[in-house]
Amino acid sequence: MSGRIVHIASNTFREAVRDRVLYNLIAFALLLSGAAILVGQISIDIEKLVVINLGLTAVSLFGVVIAIFIGIGLVSKEIEKRTLYTVLSRPVRRWEFIVGKFFGLAGTLVVNTFFMAIGVFGALLYVAHRFNKPDAWVLVALYFIILQFLMICALGLLFSSFSSPLLSAVFAFALFVIGSFAEDLRGFAAMAHGVSRWLATGAAYLVPNFSALNVISSVAHEQAVSGQLIWYNTGYALLYAAMALCGAVLIFEHRDLK
Repeated sequence: MSGRIVHIASNTFREAVRDRVLYNLIAFALLLSGAAILVGQISIDIEKLVVINLGLTAVSLFGVVIAIFIGIGLVSKEIEKRTLYTVLSRPVRRWEFIVGKFFGLAGTLVVNTFFMAIGVFGALLYVAHRFNKPDAWVLVALYFIILQFLMICALGLLFSSFSSPLLSAVFAFALFVIGSFAEDLRGFAAMAHGVSRWLATGAAYLVPNFSALNVISSVAHEQAVSGQLIWYNTGYALLYAAMALCGAVLIFEHRDLK
């Protein structure tokens, strides 16, 4: 990796960590994991299920919020503060700037997920008093959540490369919601006929399939995740994120920054 990309990524990481909104979201996710303990105590014999469901859902939702609201400002803030012109006046190419921003935000989300995961496992240990072998699948669910974050980061950069922060947030969040029902959308496409079937099929496979990356319910019920699904989701998420990142680079390369 280019030293310039590493430098931009490290600066992005430091800026994101200093953002107070980031700490508020992490604290809220940890509090929600704590609330899962209270809800689990109310429920009879399903404490672990409730803790895992609410805890992982909190990590996923607040991580997505962090990815969207920090990711959409990575380019626009640099333009507004006019620091982008200083960066690009140096021997830094535009694609290096975008890629560096992506890795910086991705690193931030990985670190945040790590700390929020500690809260989830702490709540799980408090309820169950010990870890069991099926609890290891929670790590797989967290890994899939990180893959979601990578896709959201790339999409946020894609939209911010040509749109305003507000519209970028709307586009990214809308895609997240639609992608969460991608499997249902594909089922609808299979039942459609004629032109509508082609349009629905195209839309179903164009939006990110976040539903395939959501195994929270299965893990909460101590169901194993197949190795084939792990490899498939890894390849799919990395390919989709790479394509969105390439789109962001292509648009930003031809954008008039004057």
